[in-house]
Amino acid sequence: MNVLGYRFEPRLWTIIITIISVIIFIELGKWQLSRAEEKKGQYEQLEQYAKQPAVKLPGNLVELKDFQYREVEVSGEYLPEYTIYLDNKIYKGRAGYHVITPLKISNTELHVVINRGWIATGSDRSALPPVADVKGELKVTGIAASPEVKTLDLSDKAVEGQVWDNFNLQRYQEVTGLVMQPLMILQKSEEKDGLIRDWSKHDSGASKNIGYAVQWFSLAITAIIIFIVLNVKRRNKKIE
Repeated sequence: MNVLGYRFEPRLWTIIITIISVIIFIELGKWQLSRAEEKKGQYEQLEQYAKQPAVKLPGNLVELKDFQYREVEVSGEYLPEYTIYLDNKIYKGRAGYHVITPLKISNTELHVVINRGWIATGSDRSALPPVADVKGELKVTGIAASPEVKTLDLSDKAVEGQVWDNFNLQRYQEVTGLVMQPLMILQKSEEKDGLIRDWSKHDSGASKNIGYAVQWFSLAITAIIIFIVLNVKRRNKKIE
């Protein structure tokens, strides 16, 4: 095809590669947009739950999806002998731990893990910072979250001692022998234990996915432009 002294003669393989590339970039962009919508929906759900009163965690096994992101309250007694320290938690630039203790729910044999808050590591990493015991019956309020907490996967060896790199509920039940509710409570109620409970609510993160989508769509447009530029050549003039 000749236009204004230029000819457009793409080869079959360049057409195929360009079409495949454009389709992939567009699909990736659409996927990022769907992730943005998903995050926006979750954030709106969080905003809605934040306006509702706390719901009581029952004494029977529940499903995470029915309580996740909601503010809950539960009564029971801590079992400090099963406390673990979740490592590699940073608060305002300082290294520390999240302190996780199981709570035996009143009038039931079930337990629930409570993320009681953050504490600094201290100058000696070989010694765990002390946490004040909270004894007797108490009521804990907080946000129901997924019990799976992953930070750094430093090794695949079995868990030893009180310091864990990641929290896995199934593994925790096997180590402690306790029957747990399938969720973790991020404690908001105050106790005189020296722990910091600053569960900052971030934005939805949807804008980041939208930015990624724009990048993928831009790559699709760029691929088309490159295809056209590389396959358009100036027509040679006939020498008389």
